[in-house]
Amino acid sequence: MANRDTIGYGLKPYVKSGQGSNSTGMGNYTSYEIANGNSTAIYKGSVVIPLSTGFISLVGAADGGTVAPLGVFMGCEYVSSTTGKPVFSNYWPGSGADSNHPIKAYVADDPNQVFVIASDASLTTKANTRASVFLNADMSSGTSGSTVNGQSQAALGVSTLATTAGLMLRLTGWVDDPDNADFTAAGIPCLVRFTTHFNADSLGIVVGTPATTGV
Repeated sequence: MANRDTIGYGLKPYVKSGQGSNSTGMGNYTSYEIANGNSTAIYKGSVVIPLSTGFISLVGAADGGTVAPLGVFMGCEYVSSTTGKPVFSNYWPGSGADSNHPIKAYVADDPNQVFVIASDASLTTKANTRASVFLNADMSSGTSGSTVNGQSQAALGVSTLATTAGLMLRLTGWVDDPDNADFTAAGIPCLVRFTTHFNADSLGIVVGTPATTGV
């Protein structure tokens, strides 16, 4: 039986690792800003990075580029340059904001956050998936998304699963979902954490350094 979610949906907050409280409400996301001249679309569920200008932007590559991730984009708020009214959106379309007002971006930026992401290909069997837990991986389609629903289409790159330290994500398990339980097909809901994170302390996973252009 084919899985329901055959198209990636980016990264969705699932649980917190450790003893932290587990909530996916907007009150638990941090507000950052997108530069008004940023013409890059940023979709809900996309990985974002910090810039040396004090703004955030979409990660520049499926493997994270050269800057540690800040977190996952969950939506934004800005004033429309056409109507002058506030806009609350799943994604930043790359234009349409009044330059006299900030573009607020909400980011799931806790380094202990565990996310769910769909696999982009067959994981073969449940036993094979179990053997892949704690391996690292990159995303596929890391910067793509839908302008219809504002959702990222990033997925876990199954072919990239390896012990390689430089890969962006670490597989920690999967969600038992009867609608997405065919391990021979794409769409298994995989649980992952970032292998590096900009907000990590010096005793945890690697701390990132912002570059002038981000990536």
